Amino acid sequence: MTTIQFRRRLIVILLLCVAAIAAVVRHFAAPDSTVRNVSTVMMLLWLPVIGSIVGWFYGKLRRPPAPDTPPDFAPVQAFQPHALAEITLRESSVPAENIPKQAGEHRCVLVLGSQGFQMRWQLAPGDLLRQGETRQVPLEFLSPQMALPLCPQGTAFRMLVGDTFIGDGRIVRVPV
Repeated sequence: MTTIQFRRRLIVILLLCVAAIAAVVRHFAAPDSTVRNVSTVMMLLWLPVIGSIVGWFYGKLRRPPAPDTPPDFAPVQAFQPHALAEITLRESSVPAENIPKQAGEHRCVLVLGSQGFQMRWQLAPGDLLRQGETRQVPLEFLSPQMALPLCPQGTAFRMLVGDTFIGDGRIVRVPV
């Protein structure tokens, strides 16, 4: 059990105890007294707790099955270029993040309008790519049968990592 779960359980127990004690005090208090009115208000503390419990049960009943893990490149699969692209990395708004890309494999999503395709690209050993610099790199698509028909020569695209566009590019040649 995490700390948050423990705290939530503790809060639920405390609120229900306060509401139960308030119910007992209200039962023995004189009608139209301040004690009875305050006890009535204190009894209302159980309402959000019950709402949360009902919501939790409803969520358990209506919870959709866990999504399948998204497809990914096979770990041992060799890089097989599908296209050659000219890319330019954008400068970050945080200067400390403007670190050149090192040689090797890099992954991102190629974005065309409102569609995105997982891809990876490679820099040759000993090569660096700095922000603002334009370079031709080979691209490999996770689903080339879907991406390549939409990526003829000259197609402009954006490169997305997480929720940040890291670069722009243009398809130079298909297939490589």
